[in-house]
Amino acid sequence: MERPIIQIDEEKCNGCGQCVLDCAEGALAVIDGKARLISEVYCDGLGACLNCPQGALTLVTREAPAFDEAAALAAKARREGRPAPAVGAHGCPGSAARTLTPLGEPASGPAALAAHTATWPLQLRLVPPTAPYLSGARLLLAAHCAGFCLPDLHRDWLPGRVPVIACPKLDDSREYLQKLTDILAANPNIEEIAVLRMSVPCCGGLEMLARKAAEAAGVAAPILSHTVRLG
Repeated sequence: MERPIIQIDEEKCNGCGQCVLDCAEGALAVIDGKARLISEVYCDGLGACLNCPQGALTLVTREAPAFDEAAALAAKARREGRPAPAVGAHGCPGSAARTLTPLGEPASGPAALAAHTATWPLQLRLVPPTAPYLSGARLLLAAHCAGFCLPDLHRDWLPGRVPVIACPKLDDSREYLQKLTDILAANPNIEEIAVLRMSVPCCGGLEMLARKAAEAAGVAAPILSHTVRLG
């Protein structure tokens, strides 16, 4: 599968180890004075390690095995002489895909999504393309502002949909495009993409983003767009 994964420029790397400290999954180590990716399955592709003083680390999209959080955390625990932690117990909260359901509701499957299930993370930049809840999903790509302007958002838009939120004005649209393309490429069976945007001009980029990503990923899911009018 194609997915985001870290790439290290050995010529720029001076072995300072900052990336090792920043990687909660333990995917990186300094070996022979250079940062190395221990195993591709240990890298979640979210880029927490990109705070490199030398600019030696970048995220690229290429063929790589799927991220295995349990294996990554277990290997890190072994190196540190600790018992293996439960998946999701450590690391950046955004690195673990979760499905949250009200008490007594089903935890997975179509019934769970119909029961106002919440999925995590919500920010498009943090959503793992391989999150299990994305397979066959009805995706809701919503502007950050929409949730605050629509009092009936949970009743009218969320049931049966997987929400991701973004703001094309405040964030890097190129990064958004790559992430959404990665999500669609990893989940070609996505059923539909609903875009929930505001009427301000900059928000038009959200619908364009969805169409460009679907085209790049070769996904034929219908794209539905709704504009929240101001005034």
